[in-house]
Amino acid sequence: MTDRLYSVEQVAELLGLHVRTVRSYVRDGKLPAARIGKQYRITHEDLEAFTGLPITTPQTAPRRHAESSCIVDIDDIDRATVDRITTLLTATAGTRGAGGQRMRVETSYDPARNRLTVILLGSLADSSRLLDYLDGILTS
Repeated sequence: MTDRLYSVEQVAELLGLHVRTVRSYVRDGKLPAARIGKQYRITHEDLEAFTGLPITTPQTAPRRHAESSCIVDIDDIDRATVDRITTLLTATAGTRGAGGQRMRVETSYDPARNRLTVILLGSLADSSRLLDYLDGILTS
């Protein structure tokens, strides 16, 4: 016995029906459902009893997840270039990448040593993209 609860949308997707059809089954009493707030929830057992067949949810393959952490130390850099780099990296990191995860960018500037430290945390593709931007500013 499972305590799995399905929304009307999930049941419609599992059965290949339209959401309105599932809602009408619930309203007509053909498909038992509990009302939680303004939404209906259907138990796994009620769904199996309604269809007469065992319901198996499609298993999604686990996605491999990789993150990178990069620390870049830049010596002999002036304050104007530091401001350009910091602005570009933080603005770019605020946008979502391909994985939908946000990059984390930390910068630290030591004016006595004219040294900038950049720390990047995020997906491999996003880190690579930000490192390319950083290289573009430093070589220009």
